[in-house]
Amino acid sequence: MVGISGNISLSIVSTYPLEKEGLLLMRKKSTCNFMVSKNFFKMGRTGIHCKLPAHSHGSGVEDNPRGKNLSLSSTNKMEEYNTAMKRMMRNPYEYHHDLGMNYTLITDNVIVGSQPQKPEDIEHLRHEENVAYILNLQQDKDIEFWGIDLKSIKQRCQKLGIRHMRRPATDFDPESLRSVLPKAVSSLEWAISEGKGRVYVHCTAGLGRAPAVAIAYMFWFCRMNLKTAYDTVTTKRPCGPNKRSIRAATYDLAKNDPWKEPFERLPEYAFEDVADWERHLIQDRVHSLRGT
Repeated sequence: MVGISGNISLSIVSTYPLEKEGLLLMRKKSTCNFMVSKNFFKMGRTGIHCKLPAHSHGSGVEDNPRGKNLSLSSTNKMEEYNTAMKRMMRNPYEYHHDLGMNYTLITDNVIVGSQPQKPEDIEHLRHEENVAYILNLQQDKDIEFWGIDLKSIKQRCQKLGIRHMRRPATDFDPESLRSVLPKAVSSLEWAISEGKGRVYVHCTAGLGRAPAVAIAYMFWFCRMNLKTAYDTVTTKRPCGPNKRSIRAATYDLAKNDPWKEPFERLPEYAFEDVADWERHLIQDRVHSLRGT
């Protein structure tokens, strides 16, 4: 939490969602002067660089953002990832690995964010956010691409009493997300029902797979229609999860008729909401996936 007041010059260096009226800082670098009131910015991890006058040192604002001396390899990886995300997901947002883990509290029990990068991130989640479960949606190749030492992260989870779960889905692949959503929501719903702490749901950037799981859970278990669940998540954390994948997974769970019409032939608004009996059927089928 940044708690400062006064005129500052703000250099925007990355695309990161701020939990203030859905404000999104875009990657294009710019500088502006404006008044900042106490507690205006709230982020899971530092994602902005505030350039303050010399006398302001010690204010708690980071003068040198992490990743300032990024290697060419890391820069190329981020550019490659963001290009693929925009092309294949039509997602206008960007992931900036150099600024570390970032996340958003969606409900009292659920946090959606980007991948933990080191064991210290697990320490932070446990002690600062009361996280007792981590649901990882990445495939092995995603983790290897970013050079994450998953073994050390899982060891720290075990040491701190955090349950680490995986439900891998292929990045930028709507059909893979569709097939994984029921099992991923099953893991999320089980963790919430255990009531031992918050659940941290993450993929790589926290912009596609992870928010989709949170939205599907709210749609299927919190008596919301898809639009309400989708708007709730994307207002708090600007992101672009695939709504069609969620609708398709809902169809797969709710339809028990072997002669049902293929989902691909249904209109765009189909399964934006479900009847009570369909929601109960969905919940029963999701519950049956526990432990699979």
